[in-house]
Amino acid sequence: MEATLTYTEAIEKAGNSLIRFPLKNVRGIPLMEPIAQNFETVWAFCPDSTDILIATYPKAGTTWTQEIVDLLLHNGDTEACRRGPITMRSPFLEIFSPPPIPSGLDLLCKMSPPRIIKTHLPIQLVPEGFWENKCKVIYVARNAKDNLVSYFHFEKMNFTQPEPGPWENYIQKFMRGELAWGSWYDHVKGYWEEIEKRNILYLFYEDMKENPQREVERIKQYLDLSVTDDVIARIVELTSFEVMKKNPMANYSFIPKPVFDQSISPFMRKGEVGDWANHFSASQLKIFDEDYEQQMKMANIPFRTNM
Repeated sequence: MEATLTYTEAIEKAGNSLIRFPLKNVRGIPLMEPIAQNFETVWAFCPDSTDILIATYPKAGTTWTQEIVDLLLHNGDTEACRRGPITMRSPFLEIFSPPPIPSGLDLLCKMSPPRIIKTHLPIQLVPEGFWENKCKVIYVARNAKDNLVSYFHFEKMNFTQPEPGPWENYIQKFMRGELAWGSWYDHVKGYWEEIEKRNILYLFYEDMKENPQREVERIKQYLDLSVTDDVIARIVELTSFEVMKKNPMANYSFIPKPVFDQSISPFMRKGEVGDWANHFSASQLKIFDEDYEQQMKMANIPFRTNM
């Protein structure tokens, strides 16, 4: 990125190069075309052992967790966490966009460890260096119904991802895993099955909503950090949905409207558990529940769809 350009200016300069990119398969996983074209470079990335990977299926609490971890690493220092937008403080490992927008790898190469790294890659596509170097990996999972609803609204306002189409068709695409980053079912199961072997901290969005202080404590302990109870309480407050929605360094308001049109749907829309009930018809719910039971029958993952 040119030194004189801010992240927002770089996106604006890219102009018409930003389109709804088609999906291309990488080892059986549909990824946006620029990611697919550059995947071998991503696969070759070798992290430092102090790097922290935050992995999620899209719209499962990624930004929330990134902000919590950044605040924990900076002992709750608000100013330190306003040093730049979340995309600069915690780069998106696999993202590639037209120049002069920097790729996630470009940003990471300019940062000193320990780095907070975001990914939506399913576990089999995570570069092997993360496991070889025993990096800390935090995975956040959100119940399928709310995750589906949130992803649908996000794809409507994000003009770099495929057009979501009508809701009734989107449900089918979700069930078939025909969305960017593939099947939600395979994604959540893939990380769950490797918790012990890979030393993964597996969090649930619903638990974070129910008792954020408890979950921030869990993250602190996993990262072996010394943070006081007062700082933990402050971090819980700073990372509440209401506060983050107003935080220009976290709410993606720095992304220009031609890319993220937040008049269609805010990036931080509701942040609720159970909003799915406002979207599914009775017949859609029946079909979805039957398919869910089939796809998750061998998985013992304690998801909650209501609180």
